[in-house]
Amino acid sequence: MRMVRAMGEVLLVGVLVGGCAGKARELMPTPLLYQSPAQQVLFTNAPRDPGDLELLYVTDRATADADDTAPYGEGRLRGLVYGTARVRIGSGLDGDGLLRQSLLARRTRAVTLELGRVEELGRFPEEPYAIVRDDADRIRLDPAELRRFARARADLQQQLRLRLAAAPRKELLLYVHGFNETFASAAYTAAELCHFLGREPVCAIFTWPAAASGNLLTSYTATTESAEYAVEHLKKTLRMLAATPGLERIQLLAHSRGTLVLVDALRELVIEALTQGQDPRARYRIDNLVLMSPDIDIDLAAQKITGFVSDPGLLGARAGRPLPQLLSGRLTVYASPRDRALLISRILFRSRDRVGQITLKDISSGAQRYLATFGRVDMISYEGRRTDFFGHGYFTTNPRVSADLVALLRYGHGPNDPLRGLERTGPATWRFPDVEDGVSPR
Repeated sequence: MRMVRAMGEVLLVGVLVGGCAGKARELMPTPLLYQSPAQQVLFTNAPRDPGDLELLYVTDRATADADDTAPYGEGRLRGLVYGTARVRIGSGLDGDGLLRQSLLARRTRAVTLELGRVEELGRFPEEPYAIVRDDADRIRLDPAELRRFARARADLQQQLRLRLAAAPRKELLLYVHGFNETFASAAYTAAELCHFLGREPVCAIFTWPAAASGNLLTSYTATTESAEYAVEHLKKTLRMLAATPGLERIQLLAHSRGTLVLVDALRELVIEALTQGQDPRARYRIDNLVLMSPDIDIDLAAQKITGFVSDPGLLGARAGRPLPQLLSGRLTVYASPRDRALLISRILFRSRDRVGQITLKDISSGAQRYLATFGRVDMISYEGRRTDFFGHGYFTTNPRVSADLVALLRYGHGPNDPLRGLERTGPATWRFPDVEDGVSPR
């Protein structure tokens, strides 16, 4: 009976999820810390055109079919492309009108998000890169291919440099989406987060070929393998972006299945830095890493994040020294036991504990002490009512959670800061207090 009920829940989620990812939508509710009478200023530097927000993008999605209105589809590209995507916010509103609506708890008119011009600026060589044999019959990368790669890398970095020069903060915010997302829906989420971060950093998306159509079981299976496919490309992307002159720091955000893509890419980058005798924190310039509703098995996540600690052979001469660090800021995980979307993976993978659903009781006292010793790791639980149907997108649909995210990323406040209003439940765990949010689901 339990299995029948569980499969029924999965089928319900699948029916409701199917086909919803590409729809246009409204701007996320205003985070609490901005709501009138506002305690925080939304724009310290007024954007020239508030209704137009530009994102950088890097993707390994294949170009969409000719009859598809989207620029990129669900197919896998054998390589990387990059460009810019413009998102229109609040069509029909002038700058003052958009600002007013952006500060209201209950808006007096809809503020829509629409995908505007998408301009592909460059492509990296098709994979696998061409190889040749030299005069000594040794295999080498084709010099012409290397030159094409170097030109694309230099241009991608130049695109970031140009935007850093104009940005109030010399940092990059990179968002990695999850399952059931299109190019457009990923752009909408990144744009609305960027909007409520005051449009101060350069904002970008890494969008990978997640399935957003078709049968639930086949599309989720395809997404699982596409997530693995994207790891190598995200790793390359982060390495190239981090080496951009003028970049001071990177803020990394990932949602749902995208958290596994990001964690795997970072794990490989840490190993790469260690084997080359370099400091991961200095090399990659990553400030905060935020994992939202992570669709990862809890044991798998623990192994991936702390695995190098249990491998003295990898650390080599560093084994007896202070452990290398990846982040200059914090690792923050947002989870909710009311997240219904994670039922799919929990049942399909027979994984009882998904990181995105854990609560204090799921974390042993020993694990709490270990996380506290590790330092700057915060597990934050949201146990309030759902503000979206599945309770999976609360980092944008819930004004209290989004305000907490803004307080962390924009203002650098730790979890014990009064502005965040979190309750401590353990050495490394926190929760949102039980108060009414006062918002309607969008």
